[in-house]
Amino acid sequence: MKKLTELEIIESVKKGNHGDFALLIDIYKDRAFTLLKKMLKNEMDAEEALQDSFLKVFNSLSDFRAESKFSTWFYRVVYNTALTIISSKKRKIIMEMSSVDDHYDLGDDDKIYSETENYHEYIFKLVDKLPVRNALVIILFYIDGLSLNEISKVLGISLVNTKVLLHRSRNALRDLVFKHNYQEVLL
Repeated sequence: MKKLTELEIIESVKKGNHGDFALLIDIYKDRAFTLLKKMLKNEMDAEEALQDSFLKVFNSLSDFRAESKFSTWFYRVVYNTALTIISSKKRKIIMEMSSVDDHYDLGDDDKIYSETENYHEYIFKLVDKLPVRNALVIILFYIDGLSLNEISKVLGISLVNTKVLLHRSRNALRDLVFKHNYQEVLL
């Protein structure tokens, strides 16, 4: 059986084969869930946001015009869904939250280092310590392989700001790596 491309799947769903939407879910659910967990810092909220995102995508699929890659459009929906949840939580507990872009939480880095078995896992845990937008740009660029242009569309910022954000995110991650003298293992 021939493997369908994303555009073929989308066209099939648009024509009324709603069951084919499950194919898109299978392609994106794991990566989107990982992004949402990093942004929302809560697995239950991430699951709810993932369901909301897929529902929004399904309901808006007829609006997708393939001017950009489906993944760019999809991640934009996921990102906006997460931002909506974050802003509603922020309104509820404004006194408990500090700005996510002002600092990194360095509280238990030594514990993470001692409990981590391999350096890939340790780097992912360090990425979790970065502010949400910094972690998101690292994940989208290095793990999901999105281009800077695609990331700028997902985040809704200019290409120049995306480059600056990626540069700052790399530096912040590098600082965390050097803080623990972990660079020797990475080299």
